[in-house]
Amino acid sequence: MAPPHRPLSDERWPAELDRNGLAILDRAECLHLLTQSTLGRIGLTSGALPAILPVNFHFDGRRILVHTGPGTKLAAATHDAVVAFEVDEIDPFWHTGWSVLVTGIARHVTDPADLERISTLPLARWAPRGGGHVVSIAPELISGRRIEPTHAMPPQAG
Repeated sequence: MAPPHRPLSDERWPAELDRNGLAILDRAECLHLLTQSTLGRIGLTSGALPAILPVNFHFDGRRILVHTGPGTKLAAATHDAVVAFEVDEIDPFWHTGWSVLVTGIARHVTDPADLERISTLPLARWAPRGGGHVVSIAPELISGRRIEPTHAMPPQAG
């Protein structure tokens, strides 16, 4: 039986590995991978407790944009909170994949001209209700890792 997915491939494999043998992605590759995804996770503090929430997003080349309604994400954003944002792609058959982690300040977008421009972007919203607000996160710190196919082993048939 053929594998459900082919291993992730990219001609730009970095040579540097971290202490666990994962390839370290440079900032340019991390930013490129952000443009390839639409589902990520935002990590924030809510009521002095950590929270991680799945979100649809769009990366416009300079900031991560998220539609949201009133609540935790918006509350964090309107207070210019430092948040974490993570996006990844995993191939469970080949045990390959990548992950990008961004740290930045979340802001509630209120400028009418900016909101008009954002409304033309492919910024999905899966929730049946809510929305109406946009949060932006500028990537201040960014890092990424990739499990290279040369180090990954497909599962053994058994």
